[in-house]
This record gives sequence, C-alpha cells and structure tokens, in this order.
Amino acid sequence: MPYYKFGKNDVFYNQLKAYPKVKFTLFNQNVYYNDTHQNKQNSNTPDGHLSLYEMNVNRDATTHGLIYPFITKEGSLTSFKTISATSVNTDFNYGDTLSGSYPLSASIDRKYEATDSPRRRVGALKSTVDFYQRYSPHCAFSSSIFKRNFSSIEMNLISIPSIFYGSSIRKGSIQLNYYITGTLVARLEDKRRNGELVETYNASHIGKVAGVALYNEGFMILTSSFNLANGSTDYYEGDSTTLDAGWIHYFSTGSQNNHLISSSYDMSFEGTTFTPTVTMLAHARKGELNHSNNPTFIKHNQQIQFTSTGSAALAFSWGDGGTDSYIENNALEIKNTVKSSYSKHSASFEKQTYISKIGVYDDNRNLIAIAKLETPFRKREIDEYTFKLKLDI
Repeated sequence: MPYYKFGKNDVFYNQLKAYPKVKFTLFNQNVYYNDTHQNKQNSNTPDGHLSLYEMNVNRDATTHGLIYPFITKEGSLTSFKTISATSVNTDFNYGDTLSGSYPLSASIDRKYEATDSPRRRVGALKSTVDFYQRYSPHCAFSSSIFKRNFSSIEMNLISIPSIFYGSSIRKGSIQLNYYITGTLVARLEDKRRNGELVETYNASHIGKVAGVALYNEGFMILTSSFNLANGSTDYYEGDSTTLDAGWIHYFSTGSQNNHLISSSYDMSFEGTTFTPTVTMLAHARKGELNHSNNPTFIKHNQQIQFTSTGSAALAFSWGDGGTDSYIENNALEIKNTVKSSYSKHSASFEKQTYISKIGVYDDNRNLIAIAKLETPFRKREIDEYTFKLKLDI
C-alpha cells in the first residue's frame, strides 16, 4: 500500500462558526427541548435535559445496568470532586471503589427572588451585569435612574447551561413567549441587541423593558411587574387563589415542581459555536495508484511463485545446506477488467483500480482516520483526481 505525504498546500485549518437554534417549551411541569419528548429517545435523562457525555443512550437500566464512573482508592487518594478529601480518608478503605453516576445532564433553571431576600447567586453576577452597562443603562446592577438595585428588588432569574448555546447567545435571537390557555398574551425580544428584553406583543406594554440578558454567561433577569393578561388570571394546581400573569412571578414556572394550570411558556434563542476543522487534499495523480494487492487483480490459474530450480513448489531454506530460494514471478498477467460495449468482444487492456477508502496517518504511520467513499471510484492510468477530506475536531 503506497503512502503519500501531504504537501504544504494540501492541509488547511479553519474554524466553523454556527448558530444552532434552541427552544424550550414549558407546560404542566414538563420541559421540552426543541419540541422533542426525551423519553422517546430512551436517553435515560428527563425531558428538557441534555446528556453531557451521551452515555447510556438506548441502554436498558433494568436488563444491563447503567454505565457509571468509578475509582479505586489507592495511595494517590484520587477521588471525585463530589466527594470531599475528609470523606475519602475516613469513609473508605484502601481498595474500596468510589463510584459516580451517568448520565450527567443539564437543563434550564428558574429561581424567583422575593424583595430583600438573600441572593448569593445574583450577588455573584454583579461585575458581569455591570459589564453590560456599556450597552444599556438597564444593565446597571444598581441604578439611580430606574430606582432599583438587583441586590434587593423582586426578580425572576433564568439560568441556561452553556452546553445549549456554546460560546454565547447570539444577540438579537432571544424570544420569550407567555401563553394563557394556548393564547399568546406577551412576548419579550432583544431586538435592540444590547441586552434589553423588550415587550413586542402586548399592546398595553409595547416598548417597555422587562429584563436584561447576559449573552456570554447564559442568564436572563426579568424585573418587570406589570400585568400581562388584561384581566385574565390563573392559579396553581391545588390552590384556587387567582393570580395575574406576570414575567417576574410566573414565567417559566413548571421547570420545577409547582405550575400554573392554564399558563405555558416557550423560550427560543440561537447559540454561537466554533468548531475547529481540518481540510486535507489527497491527490491520485496520473500513472499512480493503478496496482492492487487484491488477489483478483491478476489472472486466475497462474504460477505465482517458483523456486530456483524452476519448480512451482514454494520452498524455504532452513539451516545450513539449503539450496532452494523463493522468487516471485515477475511476469504475472493482470486481469483485464475493462468492459466492452459489444457482446462477445474483449475490450483493449487498460490498468484500472477502484478507490474505496483513504487512510490518514500520523508521523509514526499510526492510522488516525479513514475516509470512505460512498461508492468505489474508478482510477485509470490517464486519470488524475483530488479528494477533499474534512475532519471536525
């Protein structure tokens, strides 16, 4: 099998930028990711979740058990981050197995913060929120203009794990919809691309800023308390107390335990991902790659090898005194595989092979990738081809 080295103009390194669309739909304590029912995929993760390592997909936990990570306690005291060093030292003996569980999954999270409630998570975002102040004054953590402070006001904090959006949420792609009995009553969008979530549907509040989005960190902070449904109300399951629809109190309820009977919500946006790619050009030049080690490449019933005495038997010399040697017949005829257009007529002989795979090797000739053609490609001596290989890293 011949080896060829890529030339300096045969390998290109690029970065592919994409904007994957993401949608979450929330209703009746269920979260749906991109309008998909997760259980149908049998991924062993709840609805609305993504599996981090895609372990245990289509795996029956009852019959086969689930794949899980484990570590045996030894002198290095290696452990999982979820197990403290103290616990490793006191609760496990040397040789014991420390185990975790798969799949590790992620989904959106919603946290309602009442007025003046303790909020360490929001406090940790102070510097991040102030960074976005250069785009909009609404992003100031504490603002004398709007007479509010994120450390004490009532708010609805929505968290989106980065596995859903990649490097950042694309500016101008956010849309939050609020429905009551299936009818759209309000919508927030970031049409200004500056982090402001502005009402664009409800006629009574069009143009009002109801919250802010932190694109790089995957947070949305809803701060508007205005009533959305113009008299329409809803109530929690098991509680007849009527409630007015609003972005702060109720948007995204159902991602956790409690939910409103008639309300549903969806949240859509586009992420931003960067995928490193390597493009390689493999050349099949004229007069090359027209031989094959496949036994069908030569005519049948030929004397493939002979000894120095001319016998057709294959012989080897073992120890002293051996006189026979192996010589390969260099006059073997190649089978003519060229098909004639006419019946009972043999076409003129022409060397041809069929390229079906292209292997990519490292400097030590270790096979690291295989490119398979959909159908074998005919290569004659007069033909010259270039195959474009693309590898996503």
